Amino acid sequence: MRFTSTIAAGIAAVGAVADGSNYLGFNSGATLADRSAKFKADFAAEFKTAAKLNGAPGKFNSARLYTNIQAYSQEDPIEAFDAAVETKTHLLLGVWASGTDNIDKEISALNKAIEKYGSELTDLIIGVNIGSEDLYRTSVTGLKNDPEGVGASPKTIVSFINDWRKAFKSSAIADVPVGHADTWDVWNNSTNKAVIDAVDFISVHEYPYYENDKGNSIENAGKLFDSAYQATLAAAGDKPVWVTETGWPYVGETWDEAVASVENAEKYWKEVGCKKLFNKTPTFWYTLRDSNPANSMKFAITDKLSTEPRFDLSCPKDSGDEKDKESKTSTSSEATKTHTSADHTSMVTSSSATATNGGSDNSEESSGNSSGSGSGSGNGSTSGSDNSSDAEASNTSDGAGAVATPSGDNGAGLLKISAAGALAALSALALF
Repeated sequence: MRFTSTIAAGIAAVGAVADGSNYLGFNSGATLADRSAKFKADFAAEFKTAAKLNGAPGKFNSARLYTNIQAYSQEDPIEAFDAAVETKTHLLLGVWASGTDNIDKEISALNKAIEKYGSELTDLIIGVNIGSEDLYRTSVTGLKNDPEGVGASPKTIVSFINDWRKAFKSSAIADVPVGHADTWDVWNNSTNKAVIDAVDFISVHEYPYYENDKGNSIENAGKLFDSAYQATLAAAGDKPVWVTETGWPYVGETWDEAVASVENAEKYWKEVGCKKLFNKTPTFWYTLRDSNPANSMKFAITDKLSTEPRFDLSCPKDSGDEKDKESKTSTSSEATKTHTSADHTSMVTSSSATATNGGSDNSEESSGNSSGSGSGSGNGSTSGSDNSSDAEASNTSDGAGAVATPSGDNGAGLLKISAAGALAALSALALF
């Protein structure tokens, strides 16, 4: 798929982090595929595998979380913090923002971890997302896909962002960029502009696989990604965009023209990852391992955390990635322009067993919306969950309840194209 010079120039201009570095990583939810909690050893195993993947076009030494809270606890720090300190893994933090009127427990959990580790932890924090696909779940498309889905309004997200800034204004992470993660079509909706104004960067989730009725075959996936990405950059204005969920399933049902297969997962990695994202903008791929048993679409690039991936991860010499691989690996804490993806999860605390609306490795929150973003992550606590894109709000319930909470991998879920989504796509294409 031809990558237009317009988009290439745009990414070159706004995609690089201030010091010339970018982050590579995967989404990581708070629970495993059987909905049991992840502990330090589980997170460490993921982080070690990611950093040693054979043939990888750079060092995947960063991880995106959906919550600060350990699965099935009230406000204990997630043990991903312990694993990150041990393995020196950079962290894009997540705060679960749906189905709650405050983020006090999220703040408390992180404060406890900082008190324990100090700079060993704070030096690894590269950013924080307040919420994941909350706006999607309250959108017309999100509610159509999942009428029981629980999200959050722009006003609520902005309020939580302000609460977070106030809580850490005098701390070691006071200057860490604050963002929000959502599907690409959400960012083009003017009703959500207050969130764009409030954040330092935007995290975008984008899944061409779910873009039914748009010619979503693997051959057209690069073009669909480009269109949505360009539309997100335009909506973001001067705010950096990070791609925090994207991927293609290696197994699962055929979605309109999109076929899930190992071969197509590899093609998508090379067409979108290698040519457009890796070492050019902070990117968190969906995903290293699947954690949502309810989702038939599976995205994991490796089996049982083997360092030998399902397909060849190397980038073609002419992709532009090989040249930048050494100079643009993750070492910076600055926000940069990129976009979104698929790691949602259900969050469960000791007092609540409700599942979140998401689908990712937390489990992950892979969602399917008209914009083509679906995430799949899961958290493990009602307050901190790994939701993947809100696009798949209908696939977010893990079966533990009707409340959207961060906990486990919803897998990249159901993206249903709506009239609003189609219009968003057309407006994106008009930019070329």
